[in-house]
Amino acid sequence: MMPAIVAFVLLLLIGTPVAVVMALSGLAGGFAMGGERMLGIIADRMFSGVSGFMLIAVPYFIFTAELMNQGGLTQKLIAFNNALFGQVRGALAHVNISVSVFFAGLTGAAITDTVAIGKIMIPEMKKQGYDAEYAAAITACSSIIGPIIPPSVVMVIYATLLRDISVIDLFAGGIVPGLLMAAALLAVSFFLAWRRGYPKQAPTPLRVAWGAFLVALPAMIVPLIILGGILSGLTTITEASGFAAVYAIIIGVVFYRNLTWQKIWQALVVTVRFSGVVFFLLATSAVLGWFVTRSGIARDAAGLITTLSDSMFLQLLLVCALLILIGTVMDVLPALVVVAPVLVPAMVQLGVDPLHFAILMIVVLNISNVTPPVGMTLMTAARIADVPFERAIIASLPFYVAFAAVILLVVAFPALSTWIPSLLK
Repeated sequence: MMPAIVAFVLLLLIGTPVAVVMALSGLAGGFAMGGERMLGIIADRMFSGVSGFMLIAVPYFIFTAELMNQGGLTQKLIAFNNALFGQVRGALAHVNISVSVFFAGLTGAAITDTVAIGKIMIPEMKKQGYDAEYAAAITACSSIIGPIIPPSVVMVIYATLLRDISVIDLFAGGIVPGLLMAAALLAVSFFLAWRRGYPKQAPTPLRVAWGAFLVALPAMIVPLIILGGILSGLTTITEASGFAAVYAIIIGVVFYRNLTWQKIWQALVVTVRFSGVVFFLLATSAVLGWFVTRSGIARDAAGLITTLSDSMFLQLLLVCALLILIGTVMDVLPALVVVAPVLVPAMVQLGVDPLHFAILMIVVLNISNVTPPVGMTLMTAARIADVPFERAIIASLPFYVAFAAVILLVVAFPALSTWIPSLLK
């Protein structure tokens, strides 16, 4: 076990890509356990890590999101949500959050949400008098709703890594925590708008609001195609993702008429690049996961957690603190593939419901995606807003309070994650 740990730490310290770190540390651990005969097993583990049929859904989800983005969907959703919140003080800040809820059913990736919404909302918020750092903070903080409310690429990856939980249960389990996250962010947004006197807009006439709804409606049907088909049992997750991609092409070309062949090609290029990164991570994480299982690290981790506290609530909070610490230096997917094979078996041994812990882990790791020093989504939003990263961090502090409240609620009430999945049994 020690050679793998030493290799893992040293490779991370010298800045080696996470996927390579996992492959080489798993290789070092396997070689220490069984010598050269383990090399064939490691190659087999890498292949099995990316051979699952369900993984076909990953590039389809990415492709669908890119098609909707290229087809101008973001503007339609913003126009509709602006019609809902326009006359409320701080309207654009609230719209930023509510659009992320709608967009979550299309992207499943926080960084996509940040770029698609941020490029439109941040300049408009700055134009209307909002602080640039606040516009960046609320864009980044609301974007993490995307991987929590289904469909979610992160959840598909989790179901592939830990095969004891179905992706259907994960999708259903993320609905309430995701909406709870949106409600917490909106509460902070309303308070800050009142406290700082952010501007109002003129009320939107009912006819204009209805027109904005009708224009956005074809795009809002995409989540219904995906979730409706999966949760009803009519389609598998792979079939639903394929149908969604076809539907996105149809409405982009026929209904909105601004999705050209060139834009479709650009969407394909982005899909191939992002999918390649995801699948390489999965292949190498399978090596590390195999070593963790064989070495008994999960058992040792469970023993360590029990020595720190006998309270299940405190144990989960300690694990959440660890996940946030890991997430401050790693992006969501690399962090997930590194820690899930270790922590999930350990927490299950302690009696934690696996679905509850899965949703909690996904929520916490996504929250850490807007915490320094990495905070990729917050860093991206700061670049769009053209403000220093440090100022965006300070502007995000009130939203961190909302995140802490959501974590406490999800930890204290497992039913928030398990209630809807239990209805589908």
